[in-house]
Amino acid sequence: MLMDEEIDVLICGAGPTGLTLALVLAQQGVSFRIIEKMKQPFHGSRGKGLQPRTLEIFEDLGILEEIMAAGAPYPPQREYQDDGSWCDSLTAEERPPTASEPYLTPWMVPQFSTEAVMRTRLGELGHQPEFDCELVGLEQREQGVNARITGKHGEQLLRARYVVAADGGRSFVRDLLEIAFPGKTLGVKAVVADVSLQGLSRDVWHRFSSSTPERQLGLCPLAGTDLFQLQAALAGDEQPDLSAAGLTSMVSERSGRTDITVVAVHWASMFQMHARLAQRYRVGRVLLAGDAAHVHPPTGGQGLNTSVQDAYNLAWKLAAVLAGASENLLDTYEEERRPIAESMLGLSTRLLEEARRGEMRRGREVQQLDLGYPGSSLALEIPARKHGPLAGDRAPDAPVATRSGASQRLFELFRGTHWTLIGFHVPPSQFPQARGLHVHFFGAEGNLIDSSGLFQDAYALQRGDWLLVRPDGYIGAIVAADHLEVLEDYLRRAGVVK
Repeated sequence: MLMDEEIDVLICGAGPTGLTLALVLAQQGVSFRIIEKMKQPFHGSRGKGLQPRTLEIFEDLGILEEIMAAGAPYPPQREYQDDGSWCDSLTAEERPPTASEPYLTPWMVPQFSTEAVMRTRLGELGHQPEFDCELVGLEQREQGVNARITGKHGEQLLRARYVVAADGGRSFVRDLLEIAFPGKTLGVKAVVADVSLQGLSRDVWHRFSSSTPERQLGLCPLAGTDLFQLQAALAGDEQPDLSAAGLTSMVSERSGRTDITVVAVHWASMFQMHARLAQRYRVGRVLLAGDAAHVHPPTGGQGLNTSVQDAYNLAWKLAAVLAGASENLLDTYEEERRPIAESMLGLSTRLLEEARRGEMRRGREVQQLDLGYPGSSLALEIPARKHGPLAGDRAPDAPVATRSGASQRLFELFRGTHWTLIGFHVPPSQFPQARGLHVHFFGAEGNLIDSSGLFQDAYALQRGDWLLVRPDGYIGAIVAADHLEVLEDYLRRAGVVK
């Protein structure tokens, strides 16, 4: 069979993971195809919670306004008691945004709406996912991967320099590579469904039988729609009837109410909960991302968010290597993201146990703002810091002003696929010249002014420090002025300076 096409990256899977990767690669001008074996876009609400760190990523991708319009804050949760009384409480910890953390409230957007926004943006960049198209085989070569795909137009052979498996928890690619997927089955089954119903208000998340794990039932109004998401735990070998009549019966039995009627079922899924983590994230030129690399219970709203951030971490590294950086840069993907996934599995499993006891509350630990890579080989800090964020941490936002007095946010300076270098009271003549490196200065000859003092509050830099922010919004390096040559070497290793 002749080689039909050559591309830089083949993305297998067009869910949030694959779409995030595609959006960044499209911005970078990388050639790719994104294929999805489903015949049409996913139409369920499964991953409905977007955490603050993901909202920051979506701002960077240029889709935040549309995402916010498609959703709403989580409503309070109403716990019903057996006697018909109830108690209302906040679903998530509420705190007002700050200069350094502009998003502190999780945002509810049904997964199908999130994916639709992402596909629209990808279309604006000249790309679309190919549905009803799947990978059926691959062969790794020294300079690329020969991939066989099949779709509406039959079988095709293409060569990709890299393949990314974003094809979910039952990943065909992971199995093909024989990557172990150790973990455990948690012994918890559940059903989730998007339904039209009558008899409940839409101002709260209704919860019933919270003290009995196998009978727990939640009915959450789905933001941006007239649907409710039904969540129900299942006991043992229970096989629920997922029709409208069957779910109405389940709701009646578990709530003790006969005034709630499921009118229609738009999507439903029954699943067994697992906690599993791939032993490796990379074999040669093939990499795993999202649920292909980790699966977990849905508690705490971590899954979609962790998957988006996998892709956000990997995309800029792939683009850099394709542009000439050392392939060793790709090794930092697993180095940085696998420990995050391992921690997330522990968190979501703990929250599952709390939920089964009717005790779960979502605090700051689910917002993913404190996750970072301080132990990464890409984290450079000279000298070691005692105050403020460290190399590898998320780069905080802050308001600044230009020399002309115009206000600007750091996130606006970071936005895009470039690296950002900020000199804090350093001579402007002393900085590395590099394509793809945006350089700014505070100080007498600089272009930025910390008029509010909030930049210094956020970063606690010393005069003469250089701050380097990666394309994914994490601090790559904080280096004192007399170590500039070390910073230049870092930029060469990262492929920024040739």
